[in-house]
Amino acid sequence: MYLADNSAKVFCLECVNEVLDSTESAVFPLLEHLVRKHALVNVYKAVDSIDDFEQAINILLYEDRNFKDYNLLYFVCEGENNEIRINYYSYSLEEIAELFEGKLKGKTLHFANTKILNLDEDNAQYFLDVTGAKAISGYKQSGLMNSFVLDHHFLALHLHTNNPVELVEELFDKHYDLCTILGFHLYY
Repeated sequence: MYLADNSAKVFCLECVNEVLDSTESAVFPLLEHLVRKHALVNVYKAVDSIDDFEQAINILLYEDRNFKDYNLLYFVCEGENNEIRINYYSYSLEEIAELFEGKLKGKTLHFANTKILNLDEDNAQYFLDVTGAKAISGYKQSGLMNSFVLDHHFLALHLHTNNPVELVEELFDKHYDLCTILGFHLYY
């Protein structure tokens, strides 16, 4: 299904060591490039504590009047398998699923490979069932710069399709080697 009005909108949440250090963001230049080249609408939020993380999620869910328009949530945070880490605090995907309970209908949650996403089918299905998300995606291998190159293409493809199968097929058709090296995976 092609989106005729280029209506893909992205909410990006990046976990940083210090929010006040504006030079710390690794992903902000990527988002600026997507705006200039593809007119991809995005909202960026940096967090440096679990309290900031929870507050950002609550504002997104309950105060952001545009939340319904975001079809992709892009999280740039550290962690492995079934958890993210925010300055030494671990947060499980089950806890994240509970925060988003029933609120992600029609949305994809994508993790940069700063967080290795290597879920078994049961954990992935649990997340999808609890949140109502269309898909959750990420990488099984690390390599920060390579992930951002592929993330750029992944995010841009959301301008053309909201079908996860078509998106993955097109991503692998155009960037098979990079997808394979990084272990890109999408659960839906």
